[in-house]
Amino acid sequence: MKHRVCVFSSSSSTLAPEFYEDARILGELIGRNNMDLVYGGSKVGTMFEIAKAVKQNGGKLIGVMPEKLYNFGVHFDECDEFYLTKDMRTRKSKLDEASDSIIAMAGGFGTLDEVSEMLVLKQLGYNNKPIVFLNTNVYYNNLLKFYDDIVKNSFAKDTAENLYYVAQTPKDAINYLLSYDYTPVKLTMEDIYTRIPEGVTPKS
Repeated sequence: MKHRVCVFSSSSSTLAPEFYEDARILGELIGRNNMDLVYGGSKVGTMFEIAKAVKQNGGKLIGVMPEKLYNFGVHFDECDEFYLTKDMRTRKSKLDEASDSIIAMAGGFGTLDEVSEMLVLKQLGYNNKPIVFLNTNVYYNNLLKFYDDIVKNSFAKDTAENLYYVAQTPKDAINYLLSYDYTPVKLTMEDIYTRIPEGVTPKS
């Protein structure tokens, strides 16, 4: 099976042109590098731009959409695989299950929700998928500063910066996926917790 990259993106059709352009370029690169796209299944916003570009460059589309949004008629009929889910929570689970890597393009609350869950799963050792923030127009700078504050205030270990990669261009994002070490990593309790309370021991 070909590598499947999940891209979290936007359903908005009122963004600055640079966001749609990066979506198109990213889609072209995914298709040209023998990858398939896992995404929200929509025909609006940057979601649609990236999907069209992947399709035009030989990649397949795996769409995942909750029933409520599907009933609005925003689904893309040209998806090669399409999965309807009961709700947003089960949608996230399916996106995770169907993908080998993650790219978060500029997005709203939904994108933040999706990529945050993927960061936590990796942080706890459920997977070792690469997670990339595509920082178009330095969109994610303030969020990345907040991540630094999380570490500085000891809400996460200083190794948290290893959970994700910040790409400034679509090409940079794809090159990172192509060079990533996908070897599974088994984390210990000490890897996950900043301090182990006295008397707490893991089960063998």
